[in-house]
Amino acid sequence: MTSKMEKDRQLHQVGSSRPPGGTGTGIIWRWANSLFSSEVLSVIQRNRTRSFLTGFGVFWGVFMLVGLLGGGAGLKEMLSNNFEGFATNAAMIWEQPTTKPYHGFRKGRFWSLTTNDVERLRAQVPQLDVISPIASKWGVQAVCGEHRYNCSVKGQLPEYVRVEAPTMYYGRFLNEMDVVQQRKVCVLGKRVYKTLFPHGGDPCGQFIRLDSVYYSVVGVNYAGGNMSINGSADEAVVIPLSLMQRAFNMGESIDLIAITARRGTVVSDITPRIREVVARAHDIDPTDEKAVMVFNTEVLFGLMDNLFSGVDLLIWLVGIGTLLAGAIGVSNIMMVTVKERTTEIGIRRAIGATPRVILQQILSESILLTSVAGISGIVFAVLILQMLELSFTEDGIVQSHFQVSFWTAVGAAALLALLGVLAGLAPAARAMAIKPVDAMREE
Repeated sequence: MTSKMEKDRQLHQVGSSRPPGGTGTGIIWRWANSLFSSEVLSVIQRNRTRSFLTGFGVFWGVFMLVGLLGGGAGLKEMLSNNFEGFATNAAMIWEQPTTKPYHGFRKGRFWSLTTNDVERLRAQVPQLDVISPIASKWGVQAVCGEHRYNCSVKGQLPEYVRVEAPTMYYGRFLNEMDVVQQRKVCVLGKRVYKTLFPHGGDPCGQFIRLDSVYYSVVGVNYAGGNMSINGSADEAVVIPLSLMQRAFNMGESIDLIAITARRGTVVSDITPRIREVVARAHDIDPTDEKAVMVFNTEVLFGLMDNLFSGVDLLIWLVGIGTLLAGAIGVSNIMMVTVKERTTEIGIRRAIGATPRVILQQILSESILLTSVAGISGIVFAVLILQMLELSFTEDGIVQSHFQVSFWTAVGAAALLALLGVLAGLAPAARAMAIKPVDAMREE
């Protein structure tokens, strides 16, 4: 008993010693010395199973929080990639059979958009910024040497990049000189390029054949969006609109018109005016919404934003709830530990240990346990997220980043320290309330 008391007195003196230097430095030194003292470590090591199970609760909570945050960020980026480069204030106009009779015409009449509709919209709807017509043809065979691919051909204008921005892997997109000089040039989609040029390399300057006409390749578009405006961009070959209308005998007809609104204008506010301008030019009832389809992407982006907000809220609720459950487990285990050490704590109080020393020891054990388990959870979650990110890498390009920011990790570490303090407060209060007489009676 005497040796035990002497040892406790020495530990108390070590914990209370003050190194030379300023007051702040002394406080930090004493706290670090207490946190990593041999006594704290020995208490944890004596109950390895209990300490492991306690730490695992915190480990799992932090792993879930960081993993969900990183996974949610990757999922958000993955979904956002489907709309990559697409203008948020855009809309698409295309024709369908009429559903209402008008000016003596029966419903069910077929009609077609023309390039004249572009000029009408430009003149009568000043709130529009970009008005870009598109023509498409499916099932066209693209040929380069011995390689063939059944693709879609899209006729577009250079200004379409302001509606759906391309990701040029090689070369460039169409420009104004291609249209003015009527150049027979084309831009290949990713799948078309990989099929016609399986050995890779820059295809710009080489020729491919679409039906019976040869076109010079000026670029390769690796856009990852999946909006599929008149077919996927991956499987399409883009040529100038006027050239396509002549090559495929399309006259002035087009398949759809892509538009964007000027800054400060909501597309849904001018949709009735857009429909009216197009409908009246083709003897269609201006209220026939199915005949003149106007697909507003603002609605779609709004739904996606609401979905992301809900996912973020769910992630934080689940992650923090799991983390709090782990901290409560730490607190309960520390309460059991204090109860088992009632006699020891009482004896230490009897030989002169102050409540501050007892409080410092209990909090040190709690913080050390939660910190080690929490940091292990952060490291393990980051490793799992890194492996997940590698699985979404294509052609050396990371498609989605399943990672958390540095400050998120710092915030998680700070939250761990706070939870460690909170988890140890109740056990520490119980330990401080133990009196030597009660300890002897417990003995």
